[in-house]
Amino acid sequence: MVDYATIDITTLIMTVRGRRVILDADLARIYGVPTRRLNEQVRRNTNRFPSDFAFVLTGREVTDLKSQIATSSYKGKRSQFATGSDNAIGA
Repeated sequence: MVDYATIDITTLIMTVRGRRVILDADLARIYGVPTRRLNEQVRRNTNRFPSDFAFVLTGREVTDLKSQIATSSYKGKRSQFATGSDNAIGA
């Protein structure tokens, strides 16, 4: 299990569709909540997030990410949802 208190979260940032994103599973772990709960709260509170905050990865994107992850040192499970926004810090 990854200790998110000591990990450099910049290592969790990936590029998908030319946008910097963090997968929902990683974001949920950072906040210490189950992934399903994080996604549930995003769905229930859509007015609190930019319209481009989250998107579902295509099958090809999932395959490509799995390939990238397989070559990285991170061995945790990954999800199929990405969170990121053009309005994010540094975007």
